[in-house]
Amino acid sequence: QVQLVESGGGLVQTGGSLKLSCVVSGRTFDDYAMAWFRQAPGKEREFVGAIKWSGGSTYYSEALKGRFTVSRDKGKNMLFLQMNSLQPDDTAVYYCNARYYTGKYDYWGQGTQVTVSA
Repeated sequence: QVQLVESGGGLVQTGGSLKLSCVVSGRTFDDYAMAWFRQAPGKEREFVGAIKWSGGSTYYSEALKGRFTVSRDKGKNMLFLQMNSLQPDDTAVYYCNARYYTGKYDYWGQGTQVTVSA
């Protein structure tokens, strides 16, 4: 059974940093892209960034590139999202996602709340 469990969310002041973690388990993920999405109240879920589990190539939302960094530790089966220079608009529930390269399999975590105070 595939599980993705996020942690590390919380309350941070404007300009602060936060690092989210996601523990992934239940299968091997060599043919998967691992991603972070976020959903703010009243808005659609949006892509933040992704990394190929096997090769480590990264991809980012153009709007967030430079402030957010996605990384992974294959040995620990963990995905990370380093967030810097946080703004109130970054307030959202952040989700970890694992997607098979064909799109056939798509798994989500339960999300972790990030709140940035003005």
